[in-house]
Amino acid sequence: MKKQNIFITKALFCVTSAFTLLSCSENFLAQDPLSFYEPSATYTTESGLQAALAVCDRHLKMMIVDPQNGNNTPLASDYFFSEIGLYGKTDAGSGFQDNFANKLTPTSNMYTGGDTNRLMYLWNEAFNGIKYANTLLSYIDQVEGLSESIRNEYKGRAYFHRSIKYYNLVFEFGDVPLVTRIIDVPKQNYRSTKKEAILDMLIHDLEFAVEHVPSQQNMPTYGMVNKEACIHLLIKCYLAVGEYNKAELMATDLINNYGLKLMTEPFGTNNPGGESETWAINRNIIWDLHRAENMIGSFNKECIMGIPNLSTQSFTEYLTMRIFGPFWNGNITCPDGASGKGVINYARTDSRYDVHNDWNRVLGRGIATMRLSYFAQHTLWEVNGKEDTQDLRHNSEVGNWVNMEDIRYNNPASSWYGKNLTLYAPKDVMDNNGNILITKGQLLCNDTIRSWFDFPLYKIYYHDVFAENNLASTEFRGATKGSNGNIYLFRLAETYLLRAEAKLYQNRAAEAAEDVNIVRRRANCSEYYTTVNIGDIANERSRELFLEEWRKVELTRISMCLANSGIPDEWGNTYGSDWDKQSGTTPDRGSYWYQRVTRYSYYNRGYTISSGSASAINYTMDKRNVFWPIPNEAITANNKAELAQNYGYDGYDASIKMWDNWEDAIADENKTK
Repeated sequence: MKKQNIFITKALFCVTSAFTLLSCSENFLAQDPLSFYEPSATYTTESGLQAALAVCDRHLKMMIVDPQNGNNTPLASDYFFSEIGLYGKTDAGSGFQDNFANKLTPTSNMYTGGDTNRLMYLWNEAFNGIKYANTLLSYIDQVEGLSESIRNEYKGRAYFHRSIKYYNLVFEFGDVPLVTRIIDVPKQNYRSTKKEAILDMLIHDLEFAVEHVPSQQNMPTYGMVNKEACIHLLIKCYLAVGEYNKAELMATDLINNYGLKLMTEPFGTNNPGGESETWAINRNIIWDLHRAENMIGSFNKECIMGIPNLSTQSFTEYLTMRIFGPFWNGNITCPDGASGKGVINYARTDSRYDVHNDWNRVLGRGIATMRLSYFAQHTLWEVNGKEDTQDLRHNSEVGNWVNMEDIRYNNPASSWYGKNLTLYAPKDVMDNNGNILITKGQLLCNDTIRSWFDFPLYKIYYHDVFAENNLASTEFRGATKGSNGNIYLFRLAETYLLRAEAKLYQNRAAEAAEDVNIVRRRANCSEYYTTVNIGDIANERSRELFLEEWRKVELTRISMCLANSGIPDEWGNTYGSDWDKQSGTTPDRGSYWYQRVTRYSYYNRGYTISSGSASAINYTMDKRNVFWPIPNEAITANNKAELAQNYGYDGYDASIKMWDNWEDAIADENKTK
């Protein structure tokens, strides 16, 4: 335990004293230094560099968790634009995020406030993170007394931080401005740089980082950027630009030569979950692998890099049980017509409390900001034409996965107390006067969007220390104050799946299948592949990497890979150079991202979904939504040149000039005007 946690020591003092954290300039391109102190004094010492790097490390968390809003997370907004997740808060009124095809514009629905999407947050925080990395890169050569190897190590880590922000930006927003330095005077004449050119720069920078950043094997602490993380991100960039052989070789190197391996047996701290009398966890590798206390440390050989989130250092609440769990204690009624809710989240001080039905501590008090699609709950888990019931990632017998029917009624007024939930009434129920209270077949949940869906408990469960210590609490929410809220950034299981992609794009589907099967064997699956298509790999990514990968980002990257490689998708479609220049809601063409979103999810079904108290919902997605609009406020702030708007949105103009190589973009950036 001496080595595992974590990295912020003396740098923490520098961070708190010298930096204004997470402040957003009105103009994201301003790229002002991070300190109110004189930069020439603050950033010309190694302690200043350590502070800048500590801010970069801490900021990785800010892309996942919005510290100002515990009802949503930026990561969920990514999943809204995928086949896996949908916005589920049906009480959100006019701001409800269902019809992105018509609602998402450069001036509206980028950040609607409340609990809805976080697209503008993702734009702003990406450029904040880029600013933090650029601060270090702009001043590091002024620091005296550093050896060349240490200087390059700092640069490599800063390149990683800037690269991971730009990697997300280009697959969220497409062609964006390239900002690589802290400028001395305001610059309002940026041009957009083509995403392909930005990816070329990321490869250049990450190759430098791979050469100069040390391996985790040679680092005394965990939580800082290591060589392995640089390699992993570089593999993704190689895939995006069509360098499939390089991606494969680098993935093989990472798998074989850095002391990493998939964890295959239970390990670390045994966390039995919320209340074993209510819901027993049979200890297994998948459960242990995803416990926060087991994510980061020498005992976890699978973690390439984790994001420390501990109350003893820099902590941000990560309320996964609240955001991603169903609203089970609302909208569900009893089959016998008993008054009140069917399932109630009792406090432990309540006289009606029953330790055998304490769903609050087991599941958390969910509000379903994001709910899983039917595909993610059910058909995703079919392999070779049948459901793989052994897969530990979808297994309720060991406690990892919760089906709504596994939950039991706990309203003492009901004769169904202690029996399992049922969605439809099994028989007619009459009152003492012969009046029908419940009709056989009647829907017993009046909002199935928000309150009725199955989910992976092992992925959303965090031990809520704050609620656990408060016997009166009815709000178990996830990683609250005092909890261990560690998060995975990269894990070796994804490296295998990236290598599978690289092999597939080189027409070696049978070899790609074996990499997928390696991941499946660890999950104790019964079904395996003899060959795979891109759909099989994308499905396995979803099974293994839910709430770890940025799903929309990766589907967009895969869309680019299919267009570059000419490999067909699972339906036999091939994609050309116009994969990102289409609009409309018809089922033909579009990108691979669009095909998956509309074939596997509720989007563009042609009907309005309504469920009891739920608002009328029309889940709709446009082909153009493969990239989000460039925010209008960024375009207007850059008033001495034109930033390019994405295809299909108001303001798109194909004649606007963009940089098609990163060297020219940087040369222009270095001009004073």
